[in-house]
Amino acid sequence: MNRLTRAQRLDRLPYTRKHNKLLMGSGVGWALDAMDIGLISFIMAVLLKQWQLSATELSVLGSIAFVGMAVGASAGGLLADRIGRRQVFAITLLVYGIATGLSALSTGLAVLVLLRFIVGIGLGAELPVASTLVSEFAPKRIRGRIVVALESFWAIGWLAAACIGYFLVPHGDNGWRWALALGAIPAAWALVIRYGLPESVRFLESKGRHIDAEAVVTEFEEAAGVSTPPSQMAAETPARVVKVAWRDLWTTRFRRSTIALWLTWFGVNFAYYGAFIWLPTLLVQNGMQLVKSFQFTLFLTIAQLPGYLVAAILVEAWGRRATLATFLGGSAVGAILFGTAPQIAAAVAPGSDAALYAITLAAGCTLSFFNLGAWGALYAVTPEVYPTSMRASGAGAATAFGRIAAMLAPLLVPLLNGAGGLPVLFSVFGAMFIMAMVASLFLPEYRGDALEEV
Repeated sequence: MNRLTRAQRLDRLPYTRKHNKLLMGSGVGWALDAMDIGLISFIMAVLLKQWQLSATELSVLGSIAFVGMAVGASAGGLLADRIGRRQVFAITLLVYGIATGLSALSTGLAVLVLLRFIVGIGLGAELPVASTLVSEFAPKRIRGRIVVALESFWAIGWLAAACIGYFLVPHGDNGWRWALALGAIPAAWALVIRYGLPESVRFLESKGRHIDAEAVVTEFEEAAGVSTPPSQMAAETPARVVKVAWRDLWTTRFRRSTIALWLTWFGVNFAYYGAFIWLPTLLVQNGMQLVKSFQFTLFLTIAQLPGYLVAAILVEAWGRRATLATFLGGSAVGAILFGTAPQIAAAVAPGSDAALYAITLAAGCTLSFFNLGAWGALYAVTPEVYPTSMRASGAGAATAFGRIAAMLAPLLVPLLNGAGGLPVLFSVFGAMFIMAMVASLFLPEYRGDALEEV
């Protein structure tokens, strides 16, 4: 009889309340992250008029958090492989929650920019660590689906941001301050994360903490009504001290996957954040009323939810790579349709504002559906590319490279928009999606494989 390792014991379990607690605990943190990022897009539209900001100043405000996110993602991944996933998850939530709350007290652009940088550090470190933690507990047959479900909390957070942006931000000079004050919620949630979630069994074993690892596995087995006799348990392996460095991502074993993963992250980040951070402001600049632009963004956010649902089904039916490439292709089509919506409306129903709004909304919802489904598939495949000793570091490095694009895109939006308007701007976003789609085809496929086997 083959003896079972702890990882194999976790993989054989059904989905239980313990998995659900882990998913919900990580997911709420994920949603709060999305709410923070989403709020700044609505606040930019308000501060454009209230503080009389220039396009350059708005670009800096929209981009600075991503500078912090690049720093946080790389440092947070390395730290998570050394001190633990749960610890870093809680610390990062605390950092960005407090910084966001303090942002509500900003006296000017310089203070707000500084605090947004600190917010970015916390946010950038949290996302890859959370997806790594969830993937290391999920049973292998539904691992991709669970990680996509985690990513779907992003839509819930962005939906909350859209609601706050619609009902709170435009009303009164201090509406945006109250919106940012809500960002202090993650600071309290960090305490729940710290004491309510388990540490990764694979991480504990890699550090020689076998008693702690066994206790966690036993809790999950008891939740499923399963027990493993000692005679069926594999012998404990000695812990190996592994020092992870970025250069390890470029060894012969991982070089192709690293290049493909980084290019995919770069293209998705550039197109997504370039579009959605600026969207309310672009709509206002093109003549739409502030409140109506927020309503428009709210509809686009709702379209994200079915995108996640379909992606969650397909990552296990088709596989990660095929799902990711398909949704990136759909995102490219949605971006091009959105950029050319005025021309399409003029050809279909000349002079009709209702037709323009409907066509633009349909194109935007198409973009939103496919784009966020692609995000779900990308987060599903990323932790699977690397082994336990460098899983968080590898995911963090790919995320950090993507955040460079997220930083550049908001800076370039005014230039691209000025050069050719929405058609040129969203054609560039479409090209970035296509680049990411091609790169994703070179990623490995690990559907149904155990993490320790890859």
